[in-house]
Amino acid sequence: MVFPVDLRRCQVLGLAGTACLAAGGETAGALPVRELLSPSSVHAALGLVGVYFGLVLLIAAWALLGRLVRGSEPPSPRALMVVLAVWAVPLLVAPPLFSRDVYSYLAQGAMVDAHIDVYAHGPAQLGGPLADEVSPLWRHTGAPYGPVFLGLASALSGLTRGELPAGLVGMRLVALLGVGLMAAALPRLARHSGADPSAALWLGALNPLVLLHLVAGAHNDAIMLGLLGLGLVAALGRWPVLGAVLVTLAALVKAPAVLGLAAVVVLQVRAGRSPARAVVTTVVATAATTAAATAAAGTGYGWISALNTPASPQNWALTSLLGRATRAVLERLGSDLAPLAVPVWHTLGIVAAVVAVLAIWLRLRLRPVYALGLSLLAVAALGPAIRPWYALWGLFLIAAAAPSTSIRHRVAAVTGVLALAALPSGGAADAGQLVLAVSGGVLAVVVLWQAHQAELAPASGRTA
Repeated sequence: MVFPVDLRRCQVLGLAGTACLAAGGETAGALPVRELLSPSSVHAALGLVGVYFGLVLLIAAWALLGRLVRGSEPPSPRALMVVLAVWAVPLLVAPPLFSRDVYSYLAQGAMVDAHIDVYAHGPAQLGGPLADEVSPLWRHTGAPYGPVFLGLASALSGLTRGELPAGLVGMRLVALLGVGLMAAALPRLARHSGADPSAALWLGALNPLVLLHLVAGAHNDAIMLGLLGLGLVAALGRWPVLGAVLVTLAALVKAPAVLGLAAVVVLQVRAGRSPARAVVTTVVATAATTAAATAAAGTGYGWISALNTPASPQNWALTSLLGRATRAVLERLGSDLAPLAVPVWHTLGIVAAVVAVLAIWLRLRLRPVYALGLSLLAVAALGPAIRPWYALWGLFLIAAAAPSTSIRHRVAAVTGVLALAALPSGGAADAGQLVLAVSGGVLAVVVLWQAHQAELAPASGRTA
């Protein structure tokens, strides 16, 4: 007998999951430095168990909701939007989770507000409490973000006067705006691609990675993807100039979104414009938007050179792993080429990403939304740095445009794994923390199993 599923059950189970995430994050999250607890403390240990307990509940609720979406009477997109809002509520008041990047955003916004070149200097140049919150690895590193995001961060810094609690709330609201734009764009993109809007929302907006890293982590990828989705919707609606402007704004948050301009061009050609006119229109709109946004932000064009910001030495991107393994072998052999191993692998990864993107567009140019999703996924997978939320770059559009249910199932499976791949503190895990995290997840599985058995017992009695 299968576990009974209804929308309310999914909503309550997911809410319990995010509530446990928020509660556990109070002691195990990416807290301000003055509130950080030792990972070995009892409160931090209980918080870590609570976070992973909630995380497994959330994944289970999402999986059950997926069964409902694939059923004979799937919930409407509006009903799914309500579920998303309910699940997100506890995370809005939680401390930052799974990353300390939001502190870097606030420090960089304060730097722009103070007229410090954010591309030439790291947050250490700012000094003060905000700089102290930034991970030591990035305190002397320039910002890798574009002028649109830094302009938003600067405006937020001015509004909050550099106060940390208000700044964290503001950044989370910016991320929430991005998630709202993503959710609004998905049904339109799905209908254009011949996909089910409810299935697209389930995979692309209610996805645990969205809640964990865009809402709870307040990552600027949310506003990038929101603007990208809105730009594609505009281009579908025969407003190609507006589409190019919005996609350019997305790229001026984070650079990978620039690939969306290829989709804008293809959509114009499919609408009857000549390729030359489509390219010229897009290039002019992009150039004008870039100049205006950069001038408005006052950051200058240093963001172009900042695109090669170094990756974390312990980054687990494929090319970084291969580079470190090759370097270790060369060091053991006593070769002078050992220091070149990681840079060479990073270069090979970039070349492979370019080749993959070209191959994708040559094969799938008639499905521009899907081609863009696969391209962004290739860039994330083959780039020199990767984080779990980078998967959302491509997943967001694959959710709307994947040509088959089997592809969505595979993407959903990857999502479930990636959702478990980061500690709530944003730091590296030691053996003790791994044991605690696994314990929290196993405890959640036991609770879910017991609930399952309790549901079966009355039904078995009635059958007898």
